[in-house]
Amino acid sequence: MSIGKIIVIVAPSGTGKSTLIKKIKDSVTSLVESVSYTTRPIRPGEVDGVAYNFIDKDTFLKMKENGEFLEWAEVHSNFYGTSKKFVESELEQGKHLLFDLDVQGTDSFKAYFKDKAQAIFIAPPSIEVLESRLRGRGTESTGIINLRLSNAKKEVLRKDDYDYCVKNEDLETAFNELKTIINNIIES
Repeated sequence: MSIGKIIVIVAPSGTGKSTLIKKIKDSVTSLVESVSYTTRPIRPGEVDGVAYNFIDKDTFLKMKENGEFLEWAEVHSNFYGTSKKFVESELEQGKHLLFDLDVQGTDSFKAYFKDKAQAIFIAPPSIEVLESRLRGRGTESTGIINLRLSNAKKEVLRKDDYDYCVKNEDLETAFNELKTIINNIIES
C-alpha cells in the first residue's frame, strides 16, 4: 500500500476557504479531512468533532506538553493543533489527508514533511473584499474583525511562499482550479 498524500489549504479568515474545502470534500471523495483541536468557542451550526475538536485551554496545553501535536499555534487568542497520532495513522493506511491550517501551521507542516506536504494558498480578491466578507458574517466583534484583517494583510504577503496559489475572486472558478490542483497532487 502506498503512503497517502498531504494537502494543506492555507488562507486568511474570510477568503472562502471553508466553503471551498466543503466543496472539495464533496467532490474529491478520496480525501480525509484532518480535524484540528481548538480552544476557540464553537460557532452556531458547528459540531464538535466535525469542524474541530473543541477543548479547553488546560487540556490543550497538557496535550502540547505531551508532544501530541504535529503543529500548534495561537491564533486570534485561541489555540489550534493537529494530532500527530491521527496523521501518522491515516498516512500509513494510504489515505490522502486534507488540512485547513493557518500560515504558522502550514510553515510547521512544510518544515516537518518538506515536499510531502503540498500547500495551496487561497487568496482574497482584495483586502477590501475580505473586510466586507468578514463583516458580513456577523459572527465576531469589531475588535476580532480588525485583528483578523491585520493578520490577513500580513498573511497575503506570504501567498507566493507555498506550492500553489488560488485567487478566490469567483467561487466556481476558484473551486475548479483548486480541484484540478488537488487531483494532480493525488495522481502524482
